[in-house]
Amino acid sequence: MRVKIEEIRDAGLQTTKEMSLESLGAAMEGSGFRPLEPLTVSANLRKVSGGVLLEGKFTSRVVAECKRCLTESKLELPVSFSLNLVPESLARGEGLLDKDEKDDDDKGHGESGGSFTLERADEELFDGKVIDLEPIVREQVLLALPMNAVCREDCSGLCVKCGQNLNEKQCGCDTTFVDPRLAVLKNIKL
Repeated sequence: MRVKIEEIRDAGLQTTKEMSLESLGAAMEGSGFRPLEPLTVSANLRKVSGGVLLEGKFTSRVVAECKRCLTESKLELPVSFSLNLVPESLARGEGLLDKDEKDDDDKGHGESGGSFTLERADEELFDGKVIDLEPIVREQVLLALPMNAVCREDCSGLCVKCGQNLNEKQCGCDTTFVDPRLAVLKNIKL
């Protein structure tokens, strides 16, 4: 999924690239999600002020275990993103890679998030000749994954006593919760 800078003309470059099922699976390893199909990315690249503006979109179809009822749930995750791709040579010239200048920027200019300033959060570095879209797309896929996958918004989950899937039928168990630390207070006679 590489794009050479000389392929980008003045009017820009529109391209579609495909990420294989194996690459997606490797990117999602350990997340609890599995891809269902390869990913097709539509990307629009334009040269702007020494760098490249990348606007992309794709839809990722994944499967995961529902966090409430433990059934397999399929999710469709539409993603659109925009990034400024900055050549490493230009970044060095602006002092983006120089730690001393970065520390000076953090002192007077707002918040900082991790190893970058929030003003530069939508920027990525590249070597200046070839843009590799695969790590960018992998990152966008991971950012799009939900914290907790559910089969549907009104999923009732499992009974805490017998384990019955409450989406299929009600079990009739008494689910009144009594905090064991306060249970002794029920025995007090006034």
